[in-house]
Amino acid sequence: MPDRPVSPLRFRSTSGEEPPNLPLSVWPTGQRDLATQLRDADCVRGTDIDTDLMPPAIAAHAIATYTRPGDLVLDPYCGAGTVLLAALQSGRHALGLTATSRWWKLARANITAAKAAGAWRDGSVLDAHPKVLATIHAAGLIGRVGLVLTAVRTATDDSGEHATGPDREPTAAVEELAATLAYCEPLLRSGGHLIVVARPHRHPDGSLVDLTTPLIAAGTSAGLAPVDRCIALTAGLRGNRLVTRASLADRRAVARARATGAPLALSAHHEVLVFQLAHGAELATAAADSQWPAANETTTRPAVNGVDYPGWRRAA
Repeated sequence: MPDRPVSPLRFRSTSGEEPPNLPLSVWPTGQRDLATQLRDADCVRGTDIDTDLMPPAIAAHAIATYTRPGDLVLDPYCGAGTVLLAALQSGRHALGLTATSRWWKLARANITAAKAAGAWRDGSVLDAHPKVLATIHAAGLIGRVGLVLTAVRTATDDSGEHATGPDREPTAAVEELAATLAYCEPLLRSGGHLIVVARPHRHPDGSLVDLTTPLIAAGTSAGLAPVDRCIALTAGLRGNRLVTRASLADRRAVARARATGAPLALSAHHEVLVFQLAHGAELATAAADSQWPAANETTTRPAVNGVDYPGWRRAA
């Protein structure tokens, strides 16, 4: 496994405070266009209709960097299943959830294709909403998930056949995701990570929507600590320049904005925010500062989904 970025974990964030200044790293995940990535990953036909899918290169990089072989990777909004496919192909177990029938069929087909190609790890996709993770049905997952990896999804299609209307505002999608982060928090093992990938969205005037601030707030509210902020390139690196692969709609929006004098550029990356359990971050900070708790001292993190978890003991 490649060495993962080492996070300083020396910040504390509370409600109302400015987001922490996270270390920034760049992932060279745009060397191939999306169609080539889907083909090289052996995704089944139709996977590309999922407009909110996570590019296979980004999913594979995150899994290789933040997990080890044999870990369990969970995607609570798995869509067509690119994260699940990348996990199985990397020797990790995979579990996905989706309540949209056509995504369930595609994700299941991608898992089946990975198995047929020789992936032997356990992989499954459930026809369920993420809120099932807060019920007794997910009790066996508590403390077992090595990585929660998901994307901000704005599509509103729940019919399983055709889109029912325009996509949601990305801020509304983040609000829904906030509850899911709280469901996932108890499932993470000690040292595990939760990663949210957000593709760029623009306001009607062409300016980019700030998703970083509400995503950090959502993670903090769920009892998670942000530890890394990464830029996953969707543009190819050619020497010292980027070759963008923006959509036609994005190019038109930028052209309109430039015509009015606004200095906008084509988007060339996805935003990646990495979280860990808050008490795990506290442990790392205490270890770095040599401020370990006394032998008879126990610290308990706030209850999540009605359950109290003793932080120091669980992370030991």
